Amino acid sequence: MKTASRLLTIKEASEWASNHIGKNVTTSNIAYLIQYGRIRKTDENGSTQVLQAELVNYYDKFLKSRESYFKENLGEDLNWALSFEQYKEAETTKHVHRLHPYKGKFIPQLVEYFLDSHTDKFKTETYFNRGDIVLDPFSGSGTTMVQSCELGMHAIGVDVSAFNSLIGNCKIIKYDLADLKNEINRITVALESFIKNSNAIEFEAKLLRELNIFNNKYFPVPDYKYRLRNGEIDEKQYGKEKEKEFLPVYKKLVNQYNIKLRQDKNETFLDKWYSQHIRNEIDCVFEEIKKIKNQNTKKIIAVILSRTIRSCRATTHADLATLLEPVTTTYYCSKHGKMCKPLFSIMKWWKTYAQDTVKRLQQFDKLRTDTFQLCLTGDSRNIDVFEQIKKKNPVFGQLVENRKIKGVFSSPPYVGLIDYHEQHAYAYDLFGFNRQDELEIGPLFKGQTKDAKQNYIQGISDVLNNCKRFLTDDYNVFLVANDKYNMYPTIAENAGMQIVNQFRRPVLNRTEKDKTAYSETVFHLKGK
Repeated sequence: MKTASRLLTIKEASEWASNHIGKNVTTSNIAYLIQYGRIRKTDENGSTQVLQAELVNYYDKFLKSRESYFKENLGEDLNWALSFEQYKEAETTKHVHRLHPYKGKFIPQLVEYFLDSHTDKFKTETYFNRGDIVLDPFSGSGTTMVQSCELGMHAIGVDVSAFNSLIGNCKIIKYDLADLKNEINRITVALESFIKNSNAIEFEAKLLRELNIFNNKYFPVPDYKYRLRNGEIDEKQYGKEKEKEFLPVYKKLVNQYNIKLRQDKNETFLDKWYSQHIRNEIDCVFEEIKKIKNQNTKKIIAVILSRTIRSCRATTHADLATLLEPVTTTYYCSKHGKMCKPLFSIMKWWKTYAQDTVKRLQQFDKLRTDTFQLCLTGDSRNIDVFEQIKKKNPVFGQLVENRKIKGVFSSPPYVGLIDYHEQHAYAYDLFGFNRQDELEIGPLFKGQTKDAKQNYIQGISDVLNNCKRFLTDDYNVFLVANDKYNMYPTIAENAGMQIVNQFRRPVLNRTEKDKTAYSETVFHLKGK
């Protein structure tokens, strides 16, 4: 049978694709391609099958040509090995790395590449060894600390954001998992009791039934998405038409069940971005968290709640990362290719994330080493690392002071790209942390003006100069940045350092919406 007309079962397709691209492709991956209209399915004798020719076209176009596409757009000096293309998302977000969403974090494989003991044609020497101490002055979500723990190294993080420090520390804490499970169960029972008689539950169940009927009729899976990808449907126009068509059904149910879509106040993030029903449930769980006696358990359950409420904001699925305006009605969802709805209860996500968190902590427990990791909240331009570590953990503090820090692995903020406090505004509102937006280096709200760039150069330079006080004489500093404004040679000079090597790497799958070729550089700095 010719390739063009050869039909494969889902299992055969996964085996063929794995051989074709030299990377494991599961049956779930093939099912995803069908569901999202990348390839068509054919039902033969009660079995779902796909055309091999469509698989060839998909993988050759979107995967095998990716390296040449990136190099054509960004230059031949890209180190493709540092794309870590061979890893699936489950591996780049393994165990505790996905305890909470965070913009702008690097993947653990990149950290591991430079911290571990292997060498290759690009990394020709070993920079760190087991027992060394590593510093990350822009700790973010704690990736460097977690990988240091896996590799048998001690690590110190510093972050100006109190919430970032909470996330990072929660990833490396050793928990009493029995106590954690008991508290999760207790809070879940309390939440179930709280919403037991809520009209929002019956309303949402009825709304889902109506949406399923509507979506099956007008957005059949996978035919709709396949036709969409082949230009047979004007998505914008069709989506608007169907939004208007379903809206009367939605409004009727809202009135019938007396659903309060907005809160009376609009003063804070929590007021603006959550329905009254969601807000009530958030407050219920938070009050239960306050009752927890074990401080480590309390912290990680607070992170579970934060992760939960982030997923329950009143926004479309396509705009979760970049909030526009609160959404209080059903809407056409370009991400899922159907009509979707706002959330009216946190219960589903609370249960999902609670279970996921316990599983990830258990996975990490099998990999962690008996080493110290701690993230400090402070300004890396002037913090006294030795003094603050001794206050938090005297034993670790003495170790750090005796050995000093071997080097730095960090990803500084990019100028004018992210507001690091604002991305977790919901958590600052709920937990009452002090915001220190004015201390961020290169935040989005300051833009990318000439003054902003100069302030950024000064800020990163000051951080490196402060770090040098705590480093060994033969230190190695690795900074991951997309230096499109060529600021890092000046930064290195200001810090009395020299750039001894640069590793340019492609960054794959940055966001769902942005597929343009993009790279970043790992700058290797040493003392002059």
